[in-house]
Amino acid sequence: MKNYVRRCIMILTLGIALMSWGLVYASSGGGSVETPKNPDIEKANQAIKEKNWDQAVLLLKTALSHDENNAEIFNLLGYSERNRGNLDAAFKYYDRALALDPKHRGAHEYIGEAYLMTGNLAKAEEQLAILDKLCFLPCEEYRELKSAIAEFKQKKSVSSDY
Repeated sequence: MKNYVRRCIMILTLGIALMSWGLVYASSGGGSVETPKNPDIEKANQAIKEKNWDQAVLLLKTALSHDENNAEIFNLLGYSERNRGNLDAAFKYYDRALALDPKHRGAHEYIGEAYLMTGNLAKAEEQLAILDKLCFLPCEEYRELKSAIAEFKQKKSVSSDY
């Protein structure tokens, strides 16, 4: 009988704890409330898919005028500027994205790729090391940058063979 009572108390306690956690989760948003999407960012993402870098930059700057603390907008601006060949602007935007969100995996990947474009392998590898710490398991950003670094090293070794 004592074991039965103990077991009931443990189950009841566990149930109360789980219910409390559920209430806290639900009251904190719990992922159930969707944040409204910015139409300029959506259009910019479409322009990026179409490799229309000029249009993407214009749309992202408009989005930025409404939300100047959005790390993803700065990251996408950096990506678009990098693809336009404007590395100075790209680095500026990536730096701002990382200042707003030091754990922004996309910005770490993209700035690492930009460093490779300037031939700065050491800085790219620094970004890879950061991604290694940020990703519990190797994430897409880590794999992409690692692949870009390997490709960079391969090209460098081939060109030094001649």
